Amino acid sequence: MARILVVSNRVAPLSEGQAPTGGLAVGVLGALKEVGGIWMGWNGEIARESGTPLAQQDSGAISLITWPLSQYDYDTFYRGFANSVLWPVFHFRTDLLHYRDEDYEGYKRVNRIFAERLQRMARPGDLIWVHDYHFLPLAQYCRELGMQHKFGLFLHIPFPSDQVFRTIPHHADLARAMAAFDLIGLQTSDDLQAMRDYYERHLGAACSHDTLVLNGKATRLGVYPIGVCPEDIQALSREHRNSRESIKLKSGLQHRRLIISVDRLDYSKGLVERFRGFERLLDTRPRFRGQVSFVQIAPPSRADVHGYRSLRRLLEQTAGRINGRWTELSWTPIRYMNRSFDRATLMSFFRASQVGLVTSLRDGMNLVAKEYVAAQPEDDPGVLVLSEFTGAARELSEGALLINPYDTAGMARALRSALDMQSAERRRRHEIMMDVLRKNSLTAWRERFIEDLGGI
Repeated sequence: MARILVVSNRVAPLSEGQAPTGGLAVGVLGALKEVGGIWMGWNGEIARESGTPLAQQDSGAISLITWPLSQYDYDTFYRGFANSVLWPVFHFRTDLLHYRDEDYEGYKRVNRIFAERLQRMARPGDLIWVHDYHFLPLAQYCRELGMQHKFGLFLHIPFPSDQVFRTIPHHADLARAMAAFDLIGLQTSDDLQAMRDYYERHLGAACSHDTLVLNGKATRLGVYPIGVCPEDIQALSREHRNSRESIKLKSGLQHRRLIISVDRLDYSKGLVERFRGFERLLDTRPRFRGQVSFVQIAPPSRADVHGYRSLRRLLEQTAGRINGRWTELSWTPIRYMNRSFDRATLMSFFRASQVGLVTSLRDGMNLVAKEYVAAQPEDDPGVLVLSEFTGAARELSEGALLINPYDTAGMARALRSALDMQSAERRRRHEIMMDVLRKNSLTAWRERFIEDLGGI
């Protein structure tokens, strides 16, 4: 099998006990543990100059090769174009788009640095697997350096409608650069259709169901829903169900039922909306007051990017207002924590809860939803309440309770249904979702993408 070179903005830690951050890290690290390869990316540090010094860390068949960014490149590439233009637009938040010419130039500059580094590392026959919106023009820059490798891009976030995508300055240049990839993988068929629509309408590409041809260059398109390793998660949640943190959580609940949510602190996750949905439940169903606790774990994310500090303030104000209204001497409705927990602890928290609540306003997939299902005890599983605007909703619609996160009354009704659901119905729904998770596992995701890229 050909060697695989993975490129992403950040790489996952290899040391035991360190928690991978985000779906990309969890997914790619899990895949590389099975097949081996090189994973290259930013090390999270700021230095005088981007790209030096180079660091290599090896663990079994995996090699991590990382380097720092300069302050200028961090400000323009990461904080600027990637997270103040691409991230909000791809999540349909054009109101948060904040564009500067120098940010776009910094974005292209960092992509060229990665292309030069990749050229020096690659050997003939290697497959290049690039991840996410940070590197949309990377394949084009590699082609300009003479690289003839097979390049695949997997987009973890949604692809917006053509009208939304066109709000990005230089959208046509970005789209032409993306067409230099041999394979572009997306999370859902909706994302694939949106991409085809843009290329056909605005660049004149010839598009079939799974291929677009632009200026004589063919790029294959495919739907590859990223998954999890359900058996591993089940074992992890079972093994740590009596961990110190899990026991502390259960003790604090005092036998109350638990609704749990875990997300990065991000405006795409619908955090304020879910607080209001829970408030509506307490407002309209007095029997749940003092009987149900809501735990929200939201580690800080991109705190120095435009809009995130105000989001945190709004969440704190909303949680404070709700708690101020309903708190009793022995019960606080919402426990809102801006901190991280290791993966094993989170899985044990999922196992201890009766409802998992995912309210994303727009999400490529949302692996938390899948992890929640996999972490449940089979004899007494909890219920997943899931936003219809996640990629996961396409796969888990028969088992989860789907909601529109903008509809707080509908969310409250779904939470009530989840809390009242009988054991037989919960087991039936859990079985359906577990079958889907096994079929569309992390291994299946990786094997399909790499097989299709290698076969081009």
